Amino acid sequence: MVTTVVMQLKQISTRFSIAVHTLSLIACSPNECTGDFIAGSVNTNPVVIRRIIGMLKKAGLVEVRPGVGGASLLKAPEEITLFDVYRAVNVIEENQLFRFHEDPNERCPVGRNIETVLQSELSEAQSAMEQRLAQTTLSQLTSRFI
Repeated sequence: MVTTVVMQLKQISTRFSIAVHTLSLIACSPNECTGDFIAGSVNTNPVVIRRIIGMLKKAGLVEVRPGVGGASLLKAPEEITLFDVYRAVNVIEENQLFRFHEDPNERCPVGRNIETVLQSELSEAQSAMEQRLAQTTLSQLTSRFI
């Protein structure tokens, strides 16, 4: 069970960082941004990039040019926050970043109460993280690359 949760969190953070990487490339090199170019920079399979770009497109952050290929931003980099990206790539399920393990032992005082006791702490942590992501724009990130 722990391995599954760790693997899910790793996949989530990877999807987010790949999306930020993709948007940063599009912002910095708009004329070169084909799926293969992005995949080469991320060092991953183009299929992964297509999936991420599909999510970014659905969220209204990018448009994809048919034929020749390539992608461009639909908003100025100053208008795209890390929180926008976080939401676009479905980082969390059911609006909860932290999930609880199933079926704790109800006969144990810790098992019986852990979710109730921990829920407010985790909700506050998620809220703080989301607020911080909303403060950083794509433009602020890309200005550090050049």
